[in-house]
Amino acid sequence: MPELPEVESIASRLREGTPGQAALVGAKILSAHVFWQRTLVTPSPDRFGETLAGQTIQAIGRRGKFLKIDLTDHTLLIHLRMSGDLWVEAVDQPLAQHTRLIINFVDQRRLTFHDPRKFGRVWLLTDPQTVLGVLGPEPFDANLNAQVFYQRLRGIRRQLKPLLLDQRFLAGLGNIYADEALHCARLHPLHLSNQVTFAQANHLLECIRAVLSEGIRRHGASIDWVYRGGNFQNYFRVYRRSGLPCPTCGAPIQKIIVGQRGTHFCPQCQPLRREDG
Repeated sequence: MPELPEVESIASRLREGTPGQAALVGAKILSAHVFWQRTLVTPSPDRFGETLAGQTIQAIGRRGKFLKIDLTDHTLLIHLRMSGDLWVEAVDQPLAQHTRLIINFVDQRRLTFHDPRKFGRVWLLTDPQTVLGVLGPEPFDANLNAQVFYQRLRGIRRQLKPLLLDQRFLAGLGNIYADEALHCARLHPLHLSNQVTFAQANHLLECIRAVLSEGIRRHGASIDWVYRGGNFQNYFRVYRRSGLPCPTCGAPIQKIIVGQRGTHFCPQCQPLRREDG
C-alpha cells in the first residue's frame, strides 16, 4: 500500500508536473466518468460528473495516506489502498485495463485512476474533515514535538508496531516505514508504548521523520506492481530483508507477524526485554 512518501511523491508529480507533462494545478475539468462504482464512496456517479464539470484544480496535497485535491467548490480525496495509482495522459490514449475512474480536462488531458485490486476509494466532498477529521497528527507537524509524542505514547498501552500503523495515532505511516523507523530507533516492534522513556520517544520521532524524509527524497518505494517511480526499496535496512544481515550489526533480520502484518526487525539491535511482554 502506498504510504506517506509514495502519496507525497504522487501529489508532487501532479502538483508540479514532470518533464513533458504540465502540472494539474489550474486545470479546468470538462467531465468525469466512473467505471467501477464501488471506487466512488460519495456522491453517486452521475452526481460526481455533474459536480466536477466546470471546476478548476486549486491545489494538490496530502493528508496522511490521502491525496487531497482542492477544487473551486469541493475537495476530492483519493485513497490508493493496495494497488491504486494516478496517471495524467492525453484523452485520446486507449484506457488501461484496470481503469476505474477518469477526470477529463478542457486541455485534452485526463487524470486516470488505475486500480487492479479495486480497493482504492474516492470521495467528492464539500467538507473533507468528515473523512480526514479522525486522523492523528502528521509526522512533520511542528506541534508534534518530543514531549507531545512522549505523552501520546505513554497515554496508551499498545505494542509499538500496531500503534504506529494506527492512523488515528499518527497519520501516514505504514508497514514499510514503521519497520524502518523502529530499527533506526532500536526499539522492538512489540515494545509497549507506555513503557518508552522520554529519550526513546524522542529518538523514535527523529527516526520516523528521518526515514520518511529519505523515502520522499527517493520518491517512495516501488515494490511489485503497487507503485511506480521510487527507489527507496534499494535502501531498506530491515523491511523484506528477513535472513539477510542487519546493516548495523550483521545479525540476520527476522520476520514475525504482528497484528496480521509481516514485521521485520533485528533481534540484536532491537531486543525484546522482559518488561516489554
